[in-house]
Amino acid sequence: MKTIVLTGGGTAGHVIPNLALIPYLDSFEVHYIGGKSGIEKTLVKDLPFHGITTGKLRRSLSPSAIIKNCLMPFQVLKGISSAKRHLRRIKPDIVFSKGGFVAYPVVRAAASLGIPVIVHESDLSIGLANRMSLKFATTILTSFDKTAKAINGVHTGSPIRQELKKGLQSPNSKNLVIMGGSLGSTAINNAITTELCDNWNIIHITGRGKKTFVRHQNYKQIEYSDDIATILGWADIVVSRAGSGAVFELLALEKPMILVPLNTGRGDQIENAHEVASWDAALYLPEEKLHTLNFAAETVYKNREKYISNIRKLEKIDGTKQIAQIIKTL
Repeated sequence: MKTIVLTGGGTAGHVIPNLALIPYLDSFEVHYIGGKSGIEKTLVKDLPFHGITTGKLRRSLSPSAIIKNCLMPFQVLKGISSAKRHLRRIKPDIVFSKGGFVAYPVVRAAASLGIPVIVHESDLSIGLANRMSLKFATTILTSFDKTAKAINGVHTGSPIRQELKKGLQSPNSKNLVIMGGSLGSTAINNAITTELCDNWNIIHITGRGKKTFVRHQNYKQIEYSDDIATILGWADIVVSRAGSGAVFELLALEKPMILVPLNTGRGDQIENAHEVASWDAALYLPEEKLHTLNFAAETVYKNREKYISNIRKLEKIDGTKQIAQIIKTL
């Protein structure tokens, strides 16, 4: 039996696509290398998990961020050394990386040991960790066709959790799911109004430790759900951040969506939202226009068949099987 190491972390968007591949890797012994204190340590279950030290670039100019950025190169070197120790012990045949700063030390260590590396880039533009990883990759896969063409990669689509497709189908009523990414979104949470609740049945995933003060018979808020398949199956339309993992899962489920990208960081979510909106597969709503959320939701609902039709025209949304096949043939 061959052995594979999955790596990626920092946010759920770098972890969940890895987990989506596991049912298709039944011919492999699967290990996971992630950050010692990252979200991946919580999300990865029933797999051998190996923690390493990670460094992350802070884009802030605060004194504490500057100090942490000065320490980052040393943390990365320590992470590479730790990853080498794990890889020598595991002796994998291949490493599959979904990015995030935890992934770069693993990719670098694997390449130095002669282990083939597959890197998958979810976003339209390539994140810093993956940009640093590309020259060490044997194969580069992408969710977006434009990205593949720009870097001579292979356009596969995104790994999608197959259990999402087993959710309940929505009845003939106006059901709205609102979610702000794995950490939740204060901006989206603050945009929920009584008027919106008057017009919709709403399930709102607020993020852990985040709540709204909205109280309405049509409104239910939860901090997190382990049954996202049922919730998304119930939805007629979805309001979401524009992380690539969430976007491609919603495309795979043919859900009309309103994308409210995070407007900080490197701007990857804004680029993702613009690209998907250019396909007429979603409505792009910037944070500064969240006060028009009720109007946006009504617009998408009235045109939902158009959005669904356009989504069905897209190719290579669910790349899970193709990615698994590439892994098996490398």
